[in-house]
Amino acid sequence: MEEKKYPKVGLGVVIQNEKGEVLLKLRQGSHGAGEWALPGGHLEFGETIFEGAKREVVEETGLVVKEFELISVFDELRYIKSDGKHYVGIGIRAIYAGGEPKNLEPDKCKEWRWFSLDTLPDKLFQGTQLTLDNFRRGTIYFNN
Repeated sequence: MEEKKYPKVGLGVVIQNEKGEVLLKLRQGSHGAGEWALPGGHLEFGETIFEGAKREVVEETGLVVKEFELISVFDELRYIKSDGKHYVGIGIRAIYAGGEPKNLEPDKCKEWRWFSLDTLPDKLFQGTQLTLDNFRRGTIYFNN
């Protein structure tokens, strides 16, 4: 009997600097390699959404963020066929207190860069694209 599969919960955190630019990483070593993504990762068992967002940002960038806000919920289905990955994603906006992001997970991240919402890179990770689309629309969930 085949084991039933369930989606995982992924988190993406929108952090904007004083110019309104958003922080993105160039993914490597995992599904979505070569795509730009928000800081984030898996929600851990027993952790709240905002605890997970704060932890992931610190683990990946060393930045401390605060004042979290739910901005997006999405279905990430693009990677089912290629990588067997299905996520329910949660986008969170966090307030940035300053400092420069460090690449603390070089096996998963090639680089960090700030982008204007008007000039985002072409290859966005699906969850990042959906979160930023919802953020700009002012909607939590949008089903195409």
